Amino acid sequence: MTKIRDGYVRPLDLKNGRVDLTHGSGGRAMAQLIDDLFARHFDNEFLRQGNDGAVLPARPEGNAPGVPTFSGRLVMATDAHVVSPLFFPGGDIGCLSVHGTINDVAVMGARPLWLAASFILEEGFPLAELDRIVASMARASREAGVPVVTGDTKVVEAGKADGVFITTTGVGVLPEDLSLSGAGARPGDVVLLSGSIGDHGMAIMATRENLGFAAPIVSDTAALHDLIAVMLATAAEIRCLRDPTRGGLATTLNEIARQSGVGVVLDEAAIPVNPAVAAACEFLGLDPLYVANEGKLVAIVAAADADVVLAAMRAHPLGARAAKVGEVVADDHHFVQMSTSLGGRRIVDWLTGDQLPRIC
Repeated sequence: MTKIRDGYVRPLDLKNGRVDLTHGSGGRAMAQLIDDLFARHFDNEFLRQGNDGAVLPARPEGNAPGVPTFSGRLVMATDAHVVSPLFFPGGDIGCLSVHGTINDVAVMGARPLWLAASFILEEGFPLAELDRIVASMARASREAGVPVVTGDTKVVEAGKADGVFITTTGVGVLPEDLSLSGAGARPGDVVLLSGSIGDHGMAIMATRENLGFAAPIVSDTAALHDLIAVMLATAAEIRCLRDPTRGGLATTLNEIARQSGVGVVLDEAAIPVNPAVAAACEFLGLDPLYVANEGKLVAIVAAADADVVLAAMRAHPLGARAAKVGEVVADDHHFVQMSTSLGGRRIVDWLTGDQLPRIC
């Protein structure tokens, strides 16, 4: 464990050490934690400035290699991550915190540029696990091409948190001629879904409850900005993009229906659900329509352009199972309905609460 004695800080023990209150005190121990763990993983030219905030280029056309070129309007999104357990099949709280905020920026049509990260650590949390989480964040950040450029760390007493909470904030740039909004859906539009639903939420639940399903369920956590860029490159009339996280597909479509003043009719047979997820939901009495996703998107697209966008989605690895799952209709009640396999329709309403808490 890191201790300060006579002005000397012992080397950070990343194998057996644990977070203590000195790591959040603002002194040498905190500086060492930042240098030896956070800065080591997140290293980039902006983070190396070492200030309370990062000075970022406003118009970096023609600047040094590695600095993004952009012009347009800035988009910013922030998201807190309190997932339990911290590690799960397919990911962990680290990569999840990167993917989630990148996706919140990207579904606005913006190109994600930078991230900020804030950590709340609990006294006694193993430094080896913290190192694993930060390494996962750094890997996800590098793969996405969206660096973490500034951050903050706080430590609270044992029992006052749950290991680690992470808040990330993302900044991106939106082209001047692009506007995507939940208020943009129109009757006749088509609802596209990039892949199977419920994978993330059920991966969390299965791990949390030690449910040993025969087929493993793996989180779909992923950064969607490259898939979205491919879709936007078609120049199709895309009205709205959303990532159906908490509350799942059902809640996302209810939000869009209310914002746009329309209704939505889903086709149950067209919605992809992995067999293991469907079986787990049936076993637990859950509806996959309401289970969270962290690597899927919903697109509302003009009917004339739906096939073009769908083809572009299916050509990308994150959209290989993309499907047309419904249509937007005129409806003064703004209902989301689903045509079932039995031939009737049922209302897909809002949930009052969250059927799976702490899944992101």
